[in-house]
Amino acid sequence: MVARVCSEYLAYCQRRVANGTISKGYCDEATRRLNQLSEFCGGLSVSQLSVGHIEHWLDSQTTWRSPATGRTAISIVVAAFNYARETQDVPNRLTGLKRPPLRPRLLSFNAEDEATIYEVTDEAFGDFLFAAIHTGLRPFCELARMTANDIVESDRGMMWRVYATKTRKTRKIPVRAEVAALTRRLTETAPTGSGDSLFRNARGGPWTKVAGVGRFVNIKKKLGWDADPLKTRFSCYICRHTFAHRMLSGFWNDGAGCSIETLAELMGEK
Repeated sequence: MVARVCSEYLAYCQRRVANGTISKGYCDEATRRLNQLSEFCGGLSVSQLSVGHIEHWLDSQTTWRSPATGRTAISIVVAAFNYARETQDVPNRLTGLKRPPLRPRLLSFNAEDEATIYEVTDEAFGDFLFAAIHTGLRPFCELARMTANDIVESDRGMMWRVYATKTRKTRKIPVRAEVAALTRRLTETAPTGSGDSLFRNARGGPWTKVAGVGRFVNIKKKLGWDADPLKTRFSCYICRHTFAHRMLSGFWNDGAGCSIETLAELMGEK
């Protein structure tokens, strides 16, 4: 049954989260999408399933605003059926299923956008977005997990040790003086050994994707960006794009941009 394929794959994802080989964010997303698929056609046998069923399911998701959501959902479904084929010899009936075209991520905040965001949000979320813009870390699977134990002070300045669940590698990055100053302030209430995240919400917990997305939606409503055809696409992840654009353009270095290779190393893309 289709529902059994989904269930087996989710159990596999949970095991991989437990041993640290995939992120909890991916597992949560897979759970959402495969539960939706199971509600739609989970009672079908795999032999009855066709590409047309999946395409009809995708077309029925009227609340998905971005093609990227559909691409992710298709990737998860295909991964589930590939897993069933590899482990249970279940035929994969989804050969030929096409994903929506990838839309390049070209958006970034300008200095005015950034300043305006800080004006309409609280200090805790402003600090989180500031650090995301000035380090390029993935907001929720990297930045939100930073603790004082990940901070290294030296004569050359502050460094952060960042573990990326995407690449399963730890990289060490230098941070700008203003980020170092913010870090030192935050470690006063989240010291080494406490295990507390540096970037916490008003309740003292680390920022989660659900809370962060909700908070940014409210920012867009306050600023009227939800009615702007371009700025309505802004999100927390645009902080990462902004860092990349600024590093390449020399925004923080009098116009002297860095190389693609240096940027990739800083952002954990290799």
